[in-house]
Amino acid sequence: MSITSVLSSADLRGGRSARSVFSLVRGAALAAIGAFALLVVSPASARDAPPGFADLAEKLLPAVVNIATTQAAAPDRSRPRDMPQAPPGSPLEDLFREFFRDRQGQGPNQPRRGTSLGSGFIVDPQGYIITNNHVIEGADEITVQLHDDTQLKAKLIGRDTLIDIAVLKVEPPNKKPMPFVKFGDSDKTRIGDWVVAIGNPFGLGGTVTAGIVSARAREIGGRYDDYIQTDASINKGNSGGPLFNMDGDVIGVNTAIFSPTGTSLGIGFSIPANIAKSVADQLREFGKVRRGWIGVQIQGVSEDMVEPFGLDKARGALIAGLTPNGPAEKGGLKQRDVVLSFNGKDVPDSRKLPRIVADTRVGDTVEVVVQRGGKRQTLRIKVGELEEPDRQVASAPGTSRPQTPPRDPDPPGTIEPFGLTVSRLTDQLREKHGLGDAQKGVVVIAIANNSPAAQKGIKVGDLILEIAQQEVSTPSEMKAKVDELVKQKKKAAVLLVESKGDPRFVALRLEK
Repeated sequence: MSITSVLSSADLRGGRSARSVFSLVRGAALAAIGAFALLVVSPASARDAPPGFADLAEKLLPAVVNIATTQAAAPDRSRPRDMPQAPPGSPLEDLFREFFRDRQGQGPNQPRRGTSLGSGFIVDPQGYIITNNHVIEGADEITVQLHDDTQLKAKLIGRDTLIDIAVLKVEPPNKKPMPFVKFGDSDKTRIGDWVVAIGNPFGLGGTVTAGIVSARAREIGGRYDDYIQTDASINKGNSGGPLFNMDGDVIGVNTAIFSPTGTSLGIGFSIPANIAKSVADQLREFGKVRRGWIGVQIQGVSEDMVEPFGLDKARGALIAGLTPNGPAEKGGLKQRDVVLSFNGKDVPDSRKLPRIVADTRVGDTVEVVVQRGGKRQTLRIKVGELEEPDRQVASAPGTSRPQTPPRDPDPPGTIEPFGLTVSRLTDQLREKHGLGDAQKGVVVIAIANNSPAAQKGIKVGDLILEIAQQEVSTPSEMKAKVDELVKQKKKAAVLLVESKGDPRFVALRLEK
């Protein structure tokens, strides 16, 4: 709206003189200009957009490489392409097959060669290169192409499938130091920071794209996922390439994209530099990754568990089970402990603890703060080395048992607040649900539809080992404990449930 229209509207509405309205408008305009000037001269809270990335790209490009791999593929025993169709079993069929195979230079048992392309970056002037494991996985030969088109054969130093990192080594041309880049501190990276990706998308080497950090701590299905998300264009072939900050430090290793078409939609994922560097350093030193391990099964803490475990809010990692004679058990950790911090690092949820433990040096003795019985305790645990998945089955299923009923069987009972029916363990139920002789508790034999138990994933055949930290072995014991909790006006009860050998805690509401 123009000043003239403002004046006309004001005259019609309020009957003010044009001069007084003009003064008001002029004052408002001057105030707005002053406020704008203050905004302009005030220091910005975030780094301004760079005028360009040319200087940064020129500096970094020589240290980024293209990686090509070849591997033997299965022999092609199929009908040669473009071979005319002949009657099956006729002499013409054999004649055509031999003629076309000879023309294509491929015999029936000759293996083919597969080729894949990716990216990498030099982190040491002696020729050490970082890339993704999936770029070189299964390769018979690895070729590295430098920015000046020099091609070098690479040797695999080590690889890690869980984090998807591999370390290669090439011999520097003319024995001269190679250009290299440094890792930065990815923990300091903030959402909204400018980043630059350099790589080999679709085989187009030396490609530079820019964007921002879109998110942190993304999970896309792996045990130790903690990805940086970026909208810098990342496509097929960018895998293994670096993600740089504006200081030219590597803050991530580009690894995956979210796209139904296989091309960039602005959602790319990079392994944080602090994780990648730790893995790469171990691969160079040991040829493998030595991950910390303490021998626990953990789960998240839900809002329903806050009161029963004496917490101020839903946080930490709840210990559902321990490996016998594992580091955690030896260090004094117990089932039902809630781990709040490990080695001085906060554990906000159960997803964080495995990453912290894995990054802890094997053999170190660390402090672990737990919530136990409503009180905090500090324990000291010596970290072991992860040799196999951290999962222990409680016991093997029994094979045969005398088919004799218990002397005084406690009949099955329905626990009304939870909507489930439980029975004491009998020989028939052990055999029916594959339960071992050593397994205890009561077994779930029925669950009401849409009941609290059904909503929390409890199933027929699951064992309930305890309720509110009290072991139960008969339906009457469980009923009595539930009645006691209801009289105490507790909002929820925490059950220790075992499903196919895996224990977990489940909080069920007592209030209707």
